[in-house]
Amino acid sequence: MDGAVIPVAEARIGVTDWGVTHSDTVYDVVPVRDGAFFRLADYIARFRDSMDSGRFDIGMDGRDIAAALTAMVARSGLRDAYCAMVAMRGVPQLPGSRDPRDCKNHFYAWAVPYVHVIRPETLAQGAKLWVGKGMRRIPADSVNPRAKNYHWGDFTAGLFEAKEAGFETVVLLDHAGNLTEGPGFNLFALIGGKVVTPDTGVLHGVTRRTVLDICAEIGLDCETRALPLDQLWTADEVFLSSSGGGVLPIVQVDDRIFANGAPGPVAARLSRLYWDWTARAQYRTEIAYPDG
Repeated sequence: MDGAVIPVAEARIGVTDWGVTHSDTVYDVVPVRDGAFFRLADYIARFRDSMDSGRFDIGMDGRDIAAALTAMVARSGLRDAYCAMVAMRGVPQLPGSRDPRDCKNHFYAWAVPYVHVIRPETLAQGAKLWVGKGMRRIPADSVNPRAKNYHWGDFTAGLFEAKEAGFETVVLLDHAGNLTEGPGFNLFALIGGKVVTPDTGVLHGVTRRTVLDICAEIGLDCETRALPLDQLWTADEVFLSSSGGGVLPIVQVDDRIFANGAPGPVAARLSRLYWDWTARAQYRTEIAYPDG
């Protein structure tokens, strides 16, 4: 923050920053695995696309961002980490201004030990997914889902609903009844031997892209298209993709059981391959830690 590496507990954001008062911010998260960033260039490229979409100017190029993230993680000593990069609108330089062009945009980043969106022990027992009933995904013509943002009002309402029903997490429908995404993940279904993932109303996740790349490498057919809820019930397997956990098999959606209540073979294989891919040299940006 402000060019310095500091403990998370010491970070401060002004209460009048538009990132706080208006949720006027974009961000991205890159995983660190065994001492290296995974697909760092892809995550930074998407972060820059999000900034362009929101008209943010933090005065840093991709190399500057990579250097800041590397210095921070190296200082932390974390070999497996969840590393976020954030652009915030900032505070108007003219007091009382309501013009976003008067705000001084700024960048900060933070790293914590690796975060799983669903705990590994829960996945091993069988993770359950809730389809939101009382809340629909924010329409793409209201908030651009391809710009990773903190507009989580719909997700948070859906999470309350899911948790109160005894489920781990939630996926939301759009206003046409198609499945979209959930808080921090993309959705996949194995239907008729093809891997299907929603293509509208969703963030085009880097882990989603990795899953599609893996499927192409192993010869598994994929479709990126609208996925109506009624088609989900015909799936043989359901799974999620996230930078917080890779490929996450789901054994239950609402009251429907999939793959006989255990992680399906395709999801299990893709999960193993995802972790294999994080070890591939072409996708790794090694971090030089002070202790070597």
